Amino acid sequence: MVSSDQRRRQLAREKFERQQQRREEARRRTRRLTVIIASSVAVVAVIGAGAYVSLGDDDSKSTADAAASADPSASPSPSESESKAPEPAMKIDKKATYSMSLKTSQGDIKIAMDAAKTPHTVNSFKALADKGYFDDTKCHRLTTEGIFVLQCGDPKGDGTGGPGYTIPDENLTALGKAGDDGSVTYPAGTVAMANTGQPGTGGSQFFLVYKDTKLPPSYTPFGTMDDAGLTAVKKVAEAGVTGGAGDGAPKKTVTVEKATVDKA
Repeated sequence: MVSSDQRRRQLAREKFERQQQRREEARRRTRRLTVIIASSVAVVAVIGAGAYVSLGDDDSKSTADAAASADPSASPSPSESESKAPEPAMKIDKKATYSMSLKTSQGDIKIAMDAAKTPHTVNSFKALADKGYFDDTKCHRLTTEGIFVLQCGDPKGDGTGGPGYTIPDENLTALGKAGDDGSVTYPAGTVAMANTGQPGTGGSQFFLVYKDTKLPPSYTPFGTMDDAGLTAVKKVAEAGVTGGAGDGAPKKTVTVEKATVDKA
């Protein structure tokens, strides 16, 4: 028999995953729209060039050949993999531990990271932090019902932003085997990668767990907050969500003023 509390948590997890999927779909629509616009511009340019060629002395074959060579349909259709940049080249020491420091408007948060367990994730965060990617970005989402997380790492601040590439999932067995409800417990203090609910869709967004939270074991756990950082996030959670809902922008605005990643 499922208790009302278990059912509420299950619904909260499902909502969390649906929102992640909707954000990824929004990113895909934006990329597709960009490709369509670019293709339309190319077609207009080809038509213009064709009109110019047809006014010359050459026969119509010249125009047909020019159009065919530039027709977007002559190239492979753009796919997700083709529209993404490659992840950063591996430059970290995989045997070392690293520390990510977030200087935020609500207090400093220090996160211990183990490169041996999550090398792709740590390497990506270091590459992004080194170029100031996270600086002056907002933690755009706070969830206070069912699951208890503060989500950050989106340069757009609306849940649809990312670095233009994805990284593989890592360390997914670290929190144990999923229970009958398909979830594991992400302990308070855990820092994990956000994704769309599909494998290998992590980018730059991550979430800070401020209270034990049950979620499917599909979000890479790559770090642990220090006590001061966890306390800072808890205070943000205590202030609640803008508008009084259980999920949305935090009432206390959290801006990452500076992010650094260094070998511990």
